[in-house]
Amino acid sequence: MYVIFDKEYLQELYETGKTNDKKHRFQPDVIGKYRKRIETLLDAKRIEDLFTINSLNYEVLKGDKAGISSIRVNKQYRIEFTVTSKGADTVVTVCNILELSNHYK
Repeated sequence: MYVIFDKEYLQELYETGKTNDKKHRFQPDVIGKYRKRIETLLDAKRIEDLFTINSLNYEVLKGDKAGISSIRVNKQYRIEFTVTSKGADTVVTVCNILELSNHYK
């Protein structure tokens, strides 16, 4: 699978482990797990490979977030992304890293 990033700060977090954007600051352990999850997405051959990894808690979201999938970074954060097909390739577009305690507000 190919992974692209919807926002610049998401790519910076993955590539450098930090971001220049003061609004999106995370604890080092969250950044480390985020980077590991992106590696998991890159290593997967198909989206179905993610279903078997229980720790990811892969889910397809509903309601106003229909069409978006998510995996858990840890108990507090999740990564939201969209999945599209480009020919024989699967493209994952990382949209957001979201704190779960705020997602019902």
